[in-house]
Amino acid sequence: MFDNEEAAFIAVEKSIIKAGEVIVIRYEGPKGGPGMREMLAVTAALVGAGLGDAVALLTDGRFSGATHGLMAGHVAPEAANGGPIAAVADGDIIVFDIPNRQLNVELSAADIQKRLATWKPPRPRYLSGVMAKYALLVSSASLGAVTALPASFSETAQPVLNARTL
Repeated sequence: MFDNEEAAFIAVEKSIIKAGEVIVIRYEGPKGGPGMREMLAVTAALVGAGLGDAVALLTDGRFSGATHGLMAGHVAPEAANGGPIAAVADGDIIVFDIPNRQLNVELSAADIQKRLATWKPPRPRYLSGVMAKYALLVSSASLGAVTALPASFSETAQPVLNARTL
C-alpha cells in the first residue's frame, strides 16, 4: 500500500515487494496527483527487478503504452475523493476478476464504510496556482478527468459583460 508513486518506487529499489503481491498506489488520480500522473517509473522498475510478470499493480493513476504485466489503472472513484481504494490496507486481498471485468477487495461493504468513516483526505500537493485549481475542479477519471465549475457556481453566477463578450 503506497500513497504515491515515489514510495512504491523506493520499495521496488529496496526489494521490499515480492512475487505474488498486489501493489496499490493511490492518491495519483486526477485530483490526488493532481493530473493523473503516469506510473512509468515504478512499472519499469518492477520489470527491471524481474517482477513484471510476478506482481499486479492497482492505481487511481494511469499507465503508458509501455506498461507490462497485470496493471489496473484509472480506478474511480479515486482515493482523494474517498473512493474504496482509500479504504484498502496492507494485507487486504485484491481480486482481479478478468473474465467479468471486475476489481474487488475482499471486504464487506460495512468494513469499507467503517474504514472510510475515519478516513481523512491527505493535504493537497499544491495549495495555490494552476495545479491547485485543477485539483479543485477536476472530475473523476470515469468522466474523463475534465474540469468543470460546480453546478452550484453556475446556478448563482451572473454573466459578466465586457468588450469581449459584446
